[in-house]
Amino acid sequence: MKSPSQSRDRGIPEATVARLPLYLRALHGMAERGIATVSSEDLAVAAGVNSAKLRKDLSHLGSYGTRGVGYEVEYLVYQISRELGLTQDWAVAIVGVGNLGRALANYGGFVSRGFRVAALVDADPEVVGDTIAGLNVEHIDELEAVIKRRGVSIVVLATPAAAAQEVCDRVVAVGVTSILNFAPVVLSVPDTVDVRKVDLSIELQILAFHEQRKAGGPLMAVDGQ
Repeated sequence: MKSPSQSRDRGIPEATVARLPLYLRALHGMAERGIATVSSEDLAVAAGVNSAKLRKDLSHLGSYGTRGVGYEVEYLVYQISRELGLTQDWAVAIVGVGNLGRALANYGGFVSRGFRVAALVDADPEVVGDTIAGLNVEHIDELEAVIKRRGVSIVVLATPAAAAQEVCDRVVAVGVTSILNFAPVVLSVPDTVDVRKVDLSIELQILAFHEQRKAGGPLMAVDGQ
């Protein structure tokens, strides 16, 4: 997986990297509908960004489109996928096989995007040994061995908050440098480790804020203003 430092070394801003998956998702939808070319305006609308920003983002990939024609969908899918590292096969381990972990294990969209769930790990003896999405749930005591044996590059943490840091420390110690964290806690990691945090409660709170504004809710005064 490309790290933020690698992207910076290649001159691609982090904000652009964060938007590339949005473009890729929109392009996949177009490809599935048989659309061969797309204008920057139409792609921007599908991705939820403005067209000037999209054109600048894609220029970092060396893709400028053709005047009057736009971008070739399949080739742009390849360019973005290559930049994001999705032309490789990334083995993923999910640690924590509760409701969320099971849902992630059963999600069929990972494989088509270059990710393969290679291992499921849990501490609950009633869960260990279960078969989920064709994989046997292994015990947390075997975490390091599982990561090495399955060639895991990315770990998804779906553990309770209290266990997340300890599990994080263990996977980092065994050489994992990319973590997707669903646990409601901020992880402490070395600078060489990339962590992406997914907190659904925060996203819901942000939506609640906007709903209140749309409903004409009160604006809080700041410093007496």
